[in-house]
Amino acid sequence: MKIELVEVGPRDGLQSEGVILPTATKIALIERLIAAGLRRLEVTSFVNPKRVPQMADAEAVLAGLPRHPGVSTIGLVLNRKGFERARAAGCDAVGMAVTASETFNRRNQGVGTEESIAAWREIAPAAREAGIAPNVTISTAFGCPFEGEIDPNRVIDIALRCADSEPVEIALADTIGVAVPTQVEDLFGRLRERLPQMPLRAHFHNTRNTGLANVCAAIAVGVRAIDASVGGIGGCPFAPAATGNVPTEDVLYLLNRMGIETGVSIDRLIDTARWLEQQIGKAVPGMLVKAGNFPRDGLAACGQVQA
Repeated sequence: MKIELVEVGPRDGLQSEGVILPTATKIALIERLIAAGLRRLEVTSFVNPKRVPQMADAEAVLAGLPRHPGVSTIGLVLNRKGFERARAAGCDAVGMAVTASETFNRRNQGVGTEESIAAWREIAPAAREAGIAPNVTISTAFGCPFEGEIDPNRVIDIALRCADSEPVEIALADTIGVAVPTQVEDLFGRLRERLPQMPLRAHFHNTRNTGLANVCAAIAVGVRAIDASVGGIGGCPFAPAATGNVPTEDVLYLLNRMGIETGVSIDRLIDTARWLEQQIGKAVPGMLVKAGNFPRDGLAACGQVQA
C-alpha cells in the first residue's frame, strides 16, 4: 500500500501564526519540504489579504518558487476571483473549500454554502480548461464551532453535488478537530459507497488529540491521500481554540512503522520542523520534533540498552 502525504504547512500551517514570515523564508520552507520527498504541497491561498495577512504574498511565493519536475503546487481558493489569481500565478492545482456548516461558510468565506457550491461549479471547468487540477474540500465535515454536530447526510449531499463538476479528488476536513475514528470510518465509508471511483483525501486537525487515530481510520476505509502540516502548525483562523494540524513527521512515523510507503524522508522532515521553530520563534506542536525518530542511528541492539 502507498499513501500520499499532501503538505499543507505553507498554507494551512502559516495562516494561523502570529508572525508573518518573509516571502523568502516561505520559499525556503517549501524547498525543504520538497527536498524531503513531498510532491504535493499547498503552498499558499488566494484570499483576502486583509482577513488573512499571512497569505498576502501569494503571487510572490509562486513567482519565486523554483519549478521541480513531478511536484504539484496547490493554491487554496474560495471564489472565482481567487481562482483567477491562482491561474495567473501559475498554480498546478487549486483547492476549493465548501463548508458543510452554513454559519461557518458565511464567517469564513462571506457567502452561504450554496454560493460556494455555485462558485465551485464555475471554477472546476475553468481550471480544467487551463490545465489546472481542481480539487474540492468539504470543510467542517465532522463538526462546527457555531452549529455543533453536522448531519452526515448533509456532508454526503454536498460532496455528491460537488462531484458533478468532476474534481480530481474530494477531501473531507475535520476543520476544528472534533472527529473520532468511528465518525471517520462512517463518513468516508458512506462517501466511498456513493463515489466508488473518486479519489478521497482526509484533512485532520489535532485539536483534541485524535488526529493520528483518525488518519488510521481513514486509511482503513480506503483513503489514500492525507493532508498534514510540518511541525503540526496551523488551523483555521476562524476556528476557535485551534491548536494545529496533524504533524507531517508524526504521520510519517506512524505510516513508516506500519510498513506503508510514502517516499518521504522522516529525518529531513524533523530537521525542517526544528528549523521552522526558529523561524516562527516558538515550539511547534509535533511530537517527533521533541522525541526524535526510532530507531535512531547507532541505537544499541535490543538487550544492550540500559534503562
